[in-house]
Amino acid sequence: QVYAVESGGGLVQSGGSLRLSCAASGNIHRLNDMAWYRQIPGKQRELVARITTGGRTNYGDFVKGRFTISRDNRKNTGYLQMNSLKPEDTAVYYCNVDVTTRTPGDGELEDNDYWGRGTQVTVSS
Repeated sequence: QVYAVESGGGLVQSGGSLRLSCAASGNIHRLNDMAWYRQIPGKQRELVARITTGGRTNYGDFVKGRFTISRDNRKNTGYLQMNSLKPEDTAVYYCNVDVTTRTPGDGELEDNDYWGRGTQVTVSS
């Protein structure tokens, strides 16, 4: 089993900053892409940012240079630094990790992605 646990959400005023963290743990043979998604009430979950093992990144159009995704491969942890937050950024933010695991028994390698439970970010105007 693999776990992804988010932290760092909270309430912040418009223009403020937050840093989210996502710690992956469990049966991890290799941690591949890490990503942040968000879900605004009444809307579909959308990609905020993604980072590969090698550090390549891509962002949702709405980010417009305000957010930065990073990772610490030694700690199996990813981060999302969010600056210049706006009320429309209010959402539940989810971590998604793509992980290669080794199946107990036959030792086969398998890729799956796992979701965290989410952390609430609320930006007041």
